[in-house]
Amino acid sequence: MEEGASERSKLIVNEAQNANKGGWITVPFIIGSMLGQGLALTGAMGNLVVYLIKEYNFKAVDAAQIGNIVQGCTSLAPLAGAVVSDAFFGCYPVVVFSAIVSFVSLILFTLTAAFRSLQPPPCASISDACVPSAGQLAFLYTAVGLMVVGSGGTQFNMLTFGAYQFDSVGDRDVFFNWSIVVMYAVSIIGSTSIVFVEDSISWALGFGVSAAANAIAVVLVLLGSKHYRRPAACGSPFTGLARVAVAAIRKWDVVVAEDDSKYAHGTSEFEESINLRPSQRFSFLNRAAWICHGDTRPDGSIAKPWSLCTVQQVEDFKSLLRIFPLWSASILLSVSIGIQLILTVLQALTMDRSLGPRFSIPAGSMVVSSLVSTVVSLLLLDRLILPLWQKLSPHPPRPLRRIGLGHIINTAGIAASALVERKRASIVRSHQPESQHGDWVVPMTELWLVLPLAVTGVADALHFPGQVALYFQAFPRSLKSTATGMMALIIALGFYLSAAMVDMSRRVTGWLQDDINGSKVENVYWLVAGLTLVNFGYYVLCAKLYE
Repeated sequence: MEEGASERSKLIVNEAQNANKGGWITVPFIIGSMLGQGLALTGAMGNLVVYLIKEYNFKAVDAAQIGNIVQGCTSLAPLAGAVVSDAFFGCYPVVVFSAIVSFVSLILFTLTAAFRSLQPPPCASISDACVPSAGQLAFLYTAVGLMVVGSGGTQFNMLTFGAYQFDSVGDRDVFFNWSIVVMYAVSIIGSTSIVFVEDSISWALGFGVSAAANAIAVVLVLLGSKHYRRPAACGSPFTGLARVAVAAIRKWDVVVAEDDSKYAHGTSEFEESINLRPSQRFSFLNRAAWICHGDTRPDGSIAKPWSLCTVQQVEDFKSLLRIFPLWSASILLSVSIGIQLILTVLQALTMDRSLGPRFSIPAGSMVVSSLVSTVVSLLLLDRLILPLWQKLSPHPPRPLRRIGLGHIINTAGIAASALVERKRASIVRSHQPESQHGDWVVPMTELWLVLPLAVTGVADALHFPGQVALYFQAFPRSLKSTATGMMALIIALGFYLSAAMVDMSRRVTGWLQDDINGSKVENVYWLVAGLTLVNFGYYVLCAKLYE
């Protein structure tokens, strides 16, 4: 109880300090900083695989694996940053620190591109052993690591920080909508314009533009400092959830009766009812809230927080256990997206990327097809399909159905990638091997790759928002801000596991080789499509159990 009182006193003092701050005056600074940070991150990370192949002489599959691992780290880092903000420092200090770290990272990236001594010598032919030195790799990996750290304090943290500036739920919704538009816009701009500069003009110039955008983001977030509300860190709600598990284990042999008076009830701001009865779902956890001798003080407060929890804390823990199977069903969905994106880049590098006599589409920009498809699909859903649905039915479509439909369309997108690769591979086989020199281009336009990515983009527009809505509904009040961050964890696991799957395909099956034209990429796509189809069956089972 003392701990809860301390946290409430911090909130009261903090609210008094922030009474006349916040509001729409902060939005230009926050949105502008998000724009700069997003451009910087996309410009540096969006073309990393191509940079490793062209400038550091990495083999294609090795570069793809590193790219997936880095993408996984940059996706997972925001969740870690959110926990650090909530538990220790608050949003604003973490946002500023992370923005500065990102800027330092981009300076290092620019140096790697500007000075040849930081890169291995270019290879004259495929057989040359032009391996980067340990020092060159250390410098490069330092830049990548700092970028990962920098991404941890931005993205989701900026969304949370912006939401704190408003009291009205309607104002917060408008802010979220604009923030999502900005996030997609910077992804499209960064994946086209900055990647084009890197591929066609200069890597140093491309990274320099990203560094400049990051510098502007730092200046903007600092300029608005006097207007911000700065919520204090009041401890992580994860501590209370951990206490439930520990207390239940410690009391594994305690016999729980039906006497409600023997259960502990708290009075914190997140306790929904002091008379809440423990549910029978996962009933073995109820003993964590059962009062035993020595668990409470004479005034009724909790004396041993790692031996006794409130009923609300136990029910919060149960709600997470209940949603976990559905959450796990989305991991393979993310794996399939990661594999499709990385293999698409490798395919595009071998294909005809010209668009007219003077323009060539960078391989790293192919992801834009999926982003544009997602944006268009979201607009159609929001402005056409959902209003029509509301006219035909009084009940809005449930998140579970949106997610399920996204699973099906995602499988169709992976299958479409397999069919496009079958056509590409047949063209490769139709040409004599001796004509396929090191710079040989498959006479097939890379625009064929747009269709599968567009289908996957439609799936993203269904299952990603559906998952966010589901987690926000299902998570306890004390974890509402963390609910949206669970998507970062799914994306991160997807990239990590996609890297592992690529490695397995290379080592076990031999389907992926250093020469993508000699690989059996189609088989990888069909394997992923089959796995996602089985995973859909797992999702349907989890959804039925959840309901």
